[in-house]
Amino acid sequence: MKEFAALKLKLLRWTALRLSQDKNAKVFTRLAIPYNPYHPQPYQRWTLKGLYDLARGEILVGEEFWNFVANDDIYDELLDVFQEAGNELREEIDKKFAEFREKGD
Repeated sequence: MKEFAALKLKLLRWTALRLSQDKNAKVFTRLAIPYNPYHPQPYQRWTLKGLYDLARGEILVGEEFWNFVANDDIYDELLDVFQEAGNELREEIDKKFAEFREKGD
């Protein structure tokens, strides 16, 4: 909880600093979480309650983040690309994870 509160405070400070230079500046602050571990359910961490307005886009999670970065509706296509790459590189990925497991023992 305190990390999310600290991030909110930092965003408010940055906004204040920008507006202190130009009172008419348009300031949009957002946090991004590239992966939604609750998918297909919305991201609803209790740590965000009361700090951020998810409905107004203060935090972009998963699909919202990637579509924002691309400025287009690309999330499903991006997932397809990752799936295809994973299928093509499966053996190499498995070998690398096996190496990590061996080093961890």
